[in-house]
Amino acid sequence: MFRSYPPQIVLEAVLNGLLTGAVYALVALGLTLVYGVLHIINFAHGAMLTLAMFAVLVAHLGFGIDPYLAILPLTPLFFAFGYGLQRFVISPASRNDDGAILLVTLGLSIVLENLLLAVFRSDTRALTLDYSFSVVDLGFALLSLPRVIGFGVAIVVAAGLWAILALTDTGKAIRAVAKEKLGAYLVGIDVNHIYAVTFGLGAATLAVAACLLMPSFYVNPRVGNAFVLVAFTVVVLGGMGSIAGALLGGLVIGVVESLSGLYLGESLGQIGIFLIFILVLLVRPTGLFGARA
Repeated sequence: MFRSYPPQIVLEAVLNGLLTGAVYALVALGLTLVYGVLHIINFAHGAMLTLAMFAVLVAHLGFGIDPYLAILPLTPLFFAFGYGLQRFVISPASRNDDGAILLVTLGLSIVLENLLLAVFRSDTRALTLDYSFSVVDLGFALLSLPRVIGFGVAIVVAAGLWAILALTDTGKAIRAVAKEKLGAYLVGIDVNHIYAVTFGLGAATLAVAACLLMPSFYVNPRVGNAFVLVAFTVVVLGGMGSIAGALLGGLVIGVVESLSGLYLGESLGQIGIFLIFILVLLVRPTGLFGARA
Protein backbone atom coordinates (compact mmCIF):
# COMPACT_ATOMS: atom_id res chain seq x y z
CA MET A 1 0.00 0.00 0.00
CA PHE A 2 2.80 2.42 0.96
CA ARG A 3 4.99 3.76 -1.80
CA SER A 4 8.23 5.71 -1.60
CA TYR A 5 8.45 9.18 -3.13
CA PRO A 6 11.33 11.56 -3.85
CA PRO A 7 11.91 14.15 -1.07
CA GLN A 8 10.67 16.93 -3.40
CA ILE A 9 7.24 15.28 -3.74
CA VAL A 10 6.98 14.80 0.04
CA LEU A 11 8.03 18.43 0.67
CA GLU A 12 5.45 19.63 -1.85
CA ALA A 13 2.76 17.58 -0.08
CA VAL A 14 3.75 19.07 3.30
CA LEU A 15 3.64 22.63 1.96
CA ASN A 16 0.28 22.10 0.27
CA GLY A 17 -0.98 20.54 3.50
CA LEU A 18 0.05 23.65 5.44
CA LEU A 19 -1.78 25.86 2.94
CA THR A 20 -4.97 23.77 3.18
CA GLY A 21 -4.64 23.55 6.95
CA ALA A 22 -4.68 27.34 7.32
CA VAL A 23 -8.18 27.46 5.79
CA TYR A 24 -9.25 24.54 8.03
CA ALA A 25 -7.99 26.61 10.97
CA LEU A 26 -10.08 29.57 9.82
CA VAL A 27 -13.21 27.38 9.73
CA ALA A 28 -12.34 26.08 13.21
CA LEU A 29 -11.65 29.55 14.67
CA GLY A 30 -15.34 30.48 14.81
CA LEU A 31 -16.23 27.12 16.33
CA THR A 32 -13.61 27.33 19.07
CA LEU A 33 -14.39 31.00 19.79
CA VAL A 34 -18.10 30.28 20.32
CA TYR A 35 -17.24 27.28 22.50
CA GLY A 36 -14.71 29.27 24.51
CA VAL A 37 -17.19 32.04 25.38
CA LEU A 38 -20.68 30.49 25.25
CA HIS A 39 -19.41 27.01 26.27
CA ILE A 40 -21.60 25.34 23.67
CA ILE A 41 -20.90 23.49 20.43
CA ASN A 42 -22.55 25.29 17.53
CA PHE A 43 -24.11 22.51 15.45
CA ALA A 44 -25.16 25.09 12.82
CA HIS A 45 -21.49 25.92 12.07
CA GLY A 46 -21.32 23.72 8.95
CA ALA A 47 -24.65 24.99 7.57
CA MET A 48 -23.55 28.59 8.12
CA LEU A 49 -20.35 27.88 6.15
CA THR A 50 -22.45 26.41 3.34
CA LEU A 51 -24.66 29.52 3.38
CA ALA A 52 -21.56 31.71 3.13
CA MET A 53 -20.22 29.66 0.20
CA PHE A 54 -23.54 30.07 -1.66
CA ALA A 55 -23.40 33.80 -0.88
CA VAL A 56 -19.98 33.93 -2.60
CA LEU A 57 -21.45 31.99 -5.55
CA VAL A 58 -24.38 34.43 -5.89
CA ALA A 59 -22.09 37.46 -5.48
CA HIS A 60 -19.91 36.22 -8.36
CA LEU A 61 -22.60 34.91 -10.74
CA GLY A 62 -25.15 37.62 -9.99
CA PHE A 63 -22.97 40.70 -9.52
CA GLY A 64 -19.59 39.71 -10.99
CA ILE A 65 -17.76 40.14 -7.67
CA ASP A 66 -14.50 38.19 -7.41
CA PRO A 67 -14.56 35.75 -4.44
CA TYR A 68 -11.60 37.49 -2.78
CA LEU A 69 -13.21 40.93 -3.14
CA ALA A 70 -16.44 39.43 -1.75
CA ILE A 71 -14.64 39.32 1.63
CA LEU A 72 -15.30 43.05 1.97
CA PRO A 73 -19.14 42.98 1.85
CA LEU A 74 -19.71 39.45 3.18
CA THR A 75 -17.63 39.71 6.37
CA PRO A 76 -19.71 42.52 7.97
CA LEU A 77 -22.90 41.01 6.51
CA PHE A 78 -22.24 37.66 8.18
CA PHE A 79 -21.15 39.36 11.39
CA ALA A 80 -24.58 41.03 11.47
CA PHE A 81 -26.24 37.71 10.57
CA GLY A 82 -24.43 35.87 13.39
CA TYR A 83 -25.12 38.69 15.86
CA GLY A 84 -28.84 38.73 15.04
CA LEU A 85 -29.06 34.93 15.04
CA GLN A 86 -27.69 34.70 18.58
CA ARG A 87 -29.45 37.80 19.98
CA PHE A 88 -32.91 37.35 18.47
CA VAL A 89 -33.24 33.61 17.71
CA ILE A 90 -30.90 31.35 19.68
CA SER A 91 -30.97 33.20 23.00
CA PRO A 92 -34.78 33.72 23.18
CA ALA A 93 -35.55 30.22 21.87
CA SER A 94 -33.17 28.49 24.28
CA ARG A 95 -33.75 30.81 27.26
CA ASN A 96 -29.95 30.57 27.82
CA ASP A 97 -30.20 26.90 28.78
CA ASP A 98 -27.06 25.16 27.44
CA GLY A 99 -28.90 21.95 26.54
CA ALA A 100 -31.59 23.90 24.72
CA ILE A 101 -28.96 25.96 22.86
CA LEU A 102 -27.50 22.75 21.42
CA LEU A 103 -30.95 21.69 20.18
CA VAL A 104 -31.65 25.16 18.75
CA THR A 105 -28.36 25.21 16.80
CA LEU A 106 -29.08 21.68 15.56
CA GLY A 107 -32.52 22.83 14.42
CA LEU A 108 -30.99 25.88 12.72
CA SER A 109 -28.59 23.60 10.86
CA ILE A 110 -31.51 21.56 9.50
CA VAL A 111 -33.48 24.67 8.57
CA LEU A 112 -30.55 26.31 6.74
CA GLU A 113 -29.69 23.13 4.83
CA ASN A 114 -33.28 22.63 3.70
CA LEU A 115 -33.66 26.27 2.71
CA LEU A 116 -30.53 25.96 0.56
CA LEU A 117 -31.86 22.71 -0.92
CA ALA A 118 -35.16 24.43 -1.76
CA VAL A 119 -33.46 27.41 -3.43
CA PHE A 120 -30.40 25.86 -5.10
CA ARG A 121 -31.49 22.18 -5.36
CA SER A 122 -28.93 19.46 -4.65
CA ASP A 123 -26.72 20.27 -7.66
CA THR A 124 -23.00 20.64 -7.06
CA ARG A 125 -21.65 23.93 -8.41
CA ALA A 126 -18.20 25.47 -8.79
CA LEU A 127 -16.84 28.80 -9.98
CA THR A 128 -14.78 29.02 -13.17
CA LEU A 129 -12.05 31.58 -12.56
CA ASP A 130 -8.96 32.46 -14.57
CA TYR A 131 -6.67 31.77 -11.63
CA SER A 132 -8.34 28.65 -10.16
CA PHE A 133 -5.64 26.33 -11.51
CA SER A 134 -2.72 28.77 -11.43
CA VAL A 135 0.39 27.72 -9.52
CA VAL A 136 3.25 29.42 -7.73
CA ASP A 137 6.63 27.96 -8.76
CA LEU A 138 9.09 28.07 -5.85
CA GLY A 139 11.74 26.24 -7.85
CA PHE A 140 11.60 23.19 -5.61
CA ALA A 141 7.79 22.94 -5.37
CA LEU A 142 4.64 23.98 -7.20
CA LEU A 143 1.90 25.43 -5.00
CA SER A 144 -1.70 26.22 -5.89
CA LEU A 145 -2.17 30.01 -6.15
CA PRO A 146 -5.65 30.01 -4.47
CA ARG A 147 -4.20 28.00 -1.57
CA VAL A 148 -1.25 30.41 -1.21
CA ILE A 149 -3.68 33.36 -1.09
CA GLY A 150 -5.88 31.43 1.34
CA PHE A 151 -2.92 30.77 3.64
CA GLY A 152 -1.91 34.42 3.72
CA VAL A 153 -5.43 35.72 4.35
CA ALA A 154 -6.13 33.06 7.01
CA ILE A 155 -2.98 34.04 8.95
CA VAL A 156 -3.95 37.74 8.76
CA VAL A 157 -7.50 37.00 9.96
CA ALA A 158 -6.22 34.84 12.84
CA ALA A 159 -3.82 37.62 13.87
CA GLY A 160 -6.64 40.18 13.60
CA LEU A 161 -8.92 38.07 15.76
CA TRP A 162 -6.16 37.69 18.34
CA ALA A 163 -5.63 41.48 18.31
CA ILE A 164 -9.37 42.11 18.81
CA LEU A 165 -9.45 39.75 21.79
CA ALA A 166 -6.18 41.00 23.32
CA LEU A 167 -6.22 44.75 22.67
CA THR A 168 -9.79 46.06 22.41
CA ASP A 169 -12.34 46.74 25.16
CA THR A 170 -14.78 44.41 23.42
CA GLY A 171 -12.13 41.69 23.34
CA LYS A 172 -11.41 42.16 27.04
CA ALA A 173 -15.16 41.89 27.75
CA ILE A 174 -15.33 38.69 25.66
CA ARG A 175 -12.46 37.21 27.67
CA ALA A 176 -14.06 38.29 30.94
CA VAL A 177 -17.36 36.62 30.02
CA ALA A 178 -15.53 33.47 28.92
CA LYS A 179 -13.64 33.38 32.22
CA GLU A 180 -16.40 34.26 34.68
CA LYS A 181 -19.87 35.02 33.35
CA LEU A 182 -21.42 36.06 36.68
CA GLY A 183 -18.46 38.26 37.63
CA ALA A 184 -18.58 39.98 34.23
CA TYR A 185 -22.30 40.62 34.69
CA LEU A 186 -21.74 42.10 38.15
CA VAL A 187 -19.17 44.62 36.87
CA GLY A 188 -21.64 45.88 34.25
CA ILE A 189 -20.79 43.91 31.11
CA ASP A 190 -23.81 43.20 28.90
CA VAL A 191 -23.36 39.44 28.70
CA ASN A 192 -26.08 38.87 26.08
CA HIS A 193 -24.49 41.52 23.84
CA ILE A 194 -21.07 39.89 24.23
CA TYR A 195 -22.54 36.47 23.41
CA ALA A 196 -24.03 37.94 20.22
CA VAL A 197 -20.77 39.71 19.29
CA THR A 198 -18.90 36.42 19.75
CA PHE A 199 -21.38 34.56 17.56
CA GLY A 200 -21.06 37.36 15.00
CA LEU A 201 -17.27 37.05 14.96
CA GLY A 202 -17.61 33.30 14.43
CA ALA A 203 -19.95 33.86 11.47
CA ALA A 204 -17.62 36.54 10.04
CA THR A 205 -14.66 34.14 10.04
CA LEU A 206 -16.83 31.62 8.18
CA ALA A 207 -17.59 34.25 5.52
CA VAL A 208 -13.87 34.83 4.99
CA ALA A 209 -13.24 31.06 4.86
CA ALA A 210 -16.00 30.66 2.25
CA CYS A 211 -14.41 33.38 0.07
CA LEU A 212 -11.05 31.57 0.29
CA LEU A 213 -12.56 28.16 -0.48
CA MET A 214 -14.73 28.98 -3.49
CA PRO A 215 -11.95 29.65 -6.05
CA SER A 216 -10.78 26.03 -5.72
CA PHE A 217 -13.70 24.12 -4.20
CA TYR A 218 -17.26 23.16 -5.07
CA VAL A 219 -20.44 23.87 -3.16
CA ASN A 220 -23.70 22.04 -2.58
CA PRO A 221 -26.23 22.35 0.26
CA ARG A 222 -24.46 19.74 2.40
CA VAL A 223 -20.81 20.59 1.75
CA GLY A 224 -20.39 22.29 5.13
CA ASN A 225 -20.78 18.96 6.93
CA ALA A 226 -17.45 17.73 5.52
CA PHE A 227 -15.64 20.85 6.71
CA VAL A 228 -17.24 20.94 10.13
CA LEU A 229 -16.08 17.37 10.88
CA VAL A 230 -12.53 18.49 10.15
CA ALA A 231 -13.11 21.67 12.19
CA PHE A 232 -14.22 19.63 15.21
CA THR A 233 -11.02 17.58 14.93
CA VAL A 234 -8.95 20.77 14.70
CA VAL A 235 -10.66 22.23 17.78
CA VAL A 236 -10.16 19.03 19.80
CA LEU A 237 -6.51 18.79 18.72
CA GLY A 238 -5.76 22.42 19.50
CA GLY A 239 -7.78 22.54 22.73
CA MET A 240 -11.41 23.64 23.02
CA GLY A 241 -11.63 27.44 23.11
CA SER A 242 -7.99 28.11 22.14
CA ILE A 243 -7.35 30.48 19.18
CA ALA A 244 -3.66 29.53 18.95
CA GLY A 245 -4.62 25.87 19.27
CA ALA A 246 -7.09 26.12 16.39
CA LEU A 247 -4.43 27.68 14.17
CA LEU A 248 -1.76 25.09 15.01
CA GLY A 249 -4.31 22.27 14.94
CA GLY A 250 -5.49 23.31 11.48
CA LEU A 251 -1.94 23.31 10.11
CA VAL A 252 -1.23 19.87 11.63
CA ILE A 253 -4.47 18.41 10.26
CA GLY A 254 -3.76 19.85 6.81
CA VAL A 255 -0.32 18.23 6.69
CA VAL A 256 -1.66 14.89 8.02
CA GLU A 257 -4.42 14.89 5.39
CA SER A 258 -1.98 15.74 2.60
CA LEU A 259 0.55 13.05 3.57
CA SER A 260 -2.22 10.48 4.12
CA GLY A 261 -3.54 11.26 0.65
CA LEU A 262 -0.04 10.88 -0.81
CA TYR A 263 0.74 7.54 0.80
CA LEU A 264 -2.73 5.98 1.08
CA GLY A 265 -4.44 7.49 -1.95
CA GLU A 266 -6.70 10.53 -2.36
CA SER A 267 -9.87 8.66 -1.32
CA LEU A 268 -8.27 7.58 1.99
CA GLY A 269 -6.64 10.91 2.78
CA GLN A 270 -9.01 11.75 5.63
CA ILE A 271 -8.29 8.50 7.50
CA GLY A 272 -5.23 10.17 9.02
CA ILE A 273 -7.41 13.01 10.37
CA PHE A 274 -9.69 10.70 12.30
CA LEU A 275 -6.76 8.61 13.58
CA ILE A 276 -5.34 11.88 14.99
CA PHE A 277 -8.75 12.66 16.50
CA ILE A 278 -8.92 9.29 18.31
CA LEU A 279 -5.26 9.52 19.40
CA VAL A 280 -5.76 12.98 20.93
CA LEU A 281 -8.86 11.82 22.82
CA LEU A 282 -6.91 8.87 24.22
CA VAL A 283 -3.62 10.62 25.10
CA ARG A 284 -4.49 14.28 25.75
CA PRO A 285 -8.24 14.96 25.79
CA THR A 286 -7.62 18.66 26.58
CA GLY A 287 -5.73 19.12 23.28
CA LEU A 288 -2.41 20.86 22.68
CA PHE A 289 -3.40 24.20 24.25
CA GLY A 290 -6.37 23.17 26.36
CA ALA A 291 -6.30 23.74 30.12
CA ARG A 292 -6.55 20.73 32.36
CA ALA A 293 -9.60 20.62 34.60
